[in-house]
Amino acid sequence: MTISQAMNESRKIVIKIGSNTLAKADGTQNTEFMASFARQCKNLIAKGKQIVVVSSGAQVSGVSTLKEWARKKDVHFRQALCAIGQVELMAQWRKAFAEQDLHIGQLLFTKEDFEDNHRSLNIRNTLFTLVDEGVVPIINENDSVSTDEFAIGDNDNLSAITAILWSADLLVLFSDIEGIFTDNPKTNPKAQLIEQVSSIEDLRKQITIGETNAFGTGGIETKIQAASKSTKYGIPMILANGGESDILDKLADGSARGTLFLAE
Repeated sequence: MTISQAMNESRKIVIKIGSNTLAKADGTQNTEFMASFARQCKNLIAKGKQIVVVSSGAQVSGVSTLKEWARKKDVHFRQALCAIGQVELMAQWRKAFAEQDLHIGQLLFTKEDFEDNHRSLNIRNTLFTLVDEGVVPIINENDSVSTDEFAIGDNDNLSAITAILWSADLLVLFSDIEGIFTDNPKTNPKAQLIEQVSSIEDLRKQITIGETNAFGTGGIETKIQAASKSTKYGIPMILANGGESDILDKLADGSARGTLFLAE
């Protein structure tokens, strides 16, 4: 299977967008990306596909709104920033999708929601109802109330759990690099892109995992964890560079590179 085949043969697609993709170099919201992404989602929906979006960026949006809080590290300030930023984030998503005549719905989760069978069933039913009615669900962790005990911790794993719960056909993660490399391509020019992964155990022996990026809470490790979760349930995963222009269109037509994790 190729990336293009995975995109075109899948009907139910979960797409996770990381903070680095949603933030410009100065830390403000990348509204141009959001508008372009919404247009590309419209193209996929017109082809009969259903889209669920897992969007990071609440804290980035909060910093964009209250710049004087940018350096505050206290957990209560960070959670307050997420509360402020989530509103700004959804306002921009609503604007971007409204330009494509699409409605969005917001869902905020904690780890507890997925551990309770009744809540999980409600989540699943809500997702089915929204996408069946042509609404694009936009999911994020409820960072304003999550603590270490109740936090999923990163949206890579959240997107994998969502894909499994919704019985998705494909999971797509957008990062700030093209995929999984043998080493960090930003510091090692000899690092090679691994275009297809059939064994995550073998992959771990081939690569060097670096540190978490500047804006996000994940990194390559959490992306591999997400792939491990989804592929075990028969859901392939694509990791690609969300900063590349028209990335969804290019993944579909085979002109963009990335890493495809094959389903087990």
